[in-house]
Amino acid sequence: METAVIHKGYGSAVHHDSLAAPLYQTSTFSFETAEEGESRFAGEKAGNIYSRLGNPTVRILEERMAEIEYGEGALAFGSGMAAVSAILIHATKAGDHVLCSRGIYGCTFGLLEMMEEKYKITHDLVSMTTEEEIEGALRPETVCIYLETPINPTMEIVNLEAVMAVAKKHGLRVIVDNTFSSPYLQNPILMGADFVLHSATKYLNGHGDVIGGILVGKDGEEMQNIRMTVQKDVGGIMSPFDAWLIIRGLKTLHVRMDRHIANAKKVLAFLKEEPLVKKIYYPFDDAHPQVEIAKAQMKDGGGLISFEIEGGKKEAQAFMNALSLIKIAVSLGDAETLIQHPASMTHAVVPQTEREAMGITESLMRLSVGLEHTDDLIEDLAKAFETVKPKLQEA
Repeated sequence: METAVIHKGYGSAVHHDSLAAPLYQTSTFSFETAEEGESRFAGEKAGNIYSRLGNPTVRILEERMAEIEYGEGALAFGSGMAAVSAILIHATKAGDHVLCSRGIYGCTFGLLEMMEEKYKITHDLVSMTTEEEIEGALRPETVCIYLETPINPTMEIVNLEAVMAVAKKHGLRVIVDNTFSSPYLQNPILMGADFVLHSATKYLNGHGDVIGGILVGKDGEEMQNIRMTVQKDVGGIMSPFDAWLIIRGLKTLHVRMDRHIANAKKVLAFLKEEPLVKKIYYPFDDAHPQVEIAKAQMKDGGGLISFEIEGGKKEAQAFMNALSLIKIAVSLGDAETLIQHPASMTHAVVPQTEREAMGITESLMRLSVGLEHTDDLIEDLAKAFETVKPKLQEA
């Protein structure tokens, strides 16, 4: 993978010997003759037509992502949610049912609610801890299983082996949001998933300057079908410039992930000693209830830590406001360390009762550990705890 993220999908000889992948910042492509245009539109002759249907820079990214996620095809989208929308539109029709992991991204939840209201495509959120539990939640109209693992933001782990066993038994498609792990730490297609998606905004790009999404599928012909139907007609494509930035970011994915993980483990050790922290969620923490499952399907624990402090939303917000180096911002996987409050930010769209069922409390915060020196991060966290401590004592 370390070699593929740098080289796959690109040959300099056909790009004027440019070492770096060129940026083809064009909306359309010209044809030598009208007949050539006809043959390209008919699919009889390979070649570029229009950047909504394909672009050389975007194609390099897609081929690279297909390689590192062990799929036969990949599609780049204008956002992670565009990728989510595309695969759910492709996989469902009116009256179908989608079985989801207990926790999902707030906007994915919002999309599923919209699909239910407008198109009668229903969904259920269940804890996928055993094959029996998964099977028990299936309906006759269930067509696919959609899941995140680790789950955002509770770091709950879904047992992929159990999911794949049930899906295979019942002929269901499996879609895995692999954003939190990145391809460096987890490869669901190797475990039997049909599709893997990413918010490319996060670890794939790694620099906080792109919005993008990636969908990888194990069947190349089906991915081409999605390209020429859902992606073409809905139009949620990635721009060539954003693809170029992600290609550049991907080259350091393995290096960045190793540092994110190393930093996260040092911050984790600090948080475990802090009296004001009442719960910590990190996949490779020995105290995590599903740590053995995590270790069986992930290379390492990643760069995200969620934790709860004493008190509620007021105390959590006071703690966040006391930070200076660590920035209050949604997203993750950037060089900068970021913190956010899921109940009032990324998952605010989810009704309170369902948030609580997901394990998202008012005092839960999600920390995306960046690439800074850990001494500086820990000092910033320590000062924030000292600031909030008197407020808790007063309460």
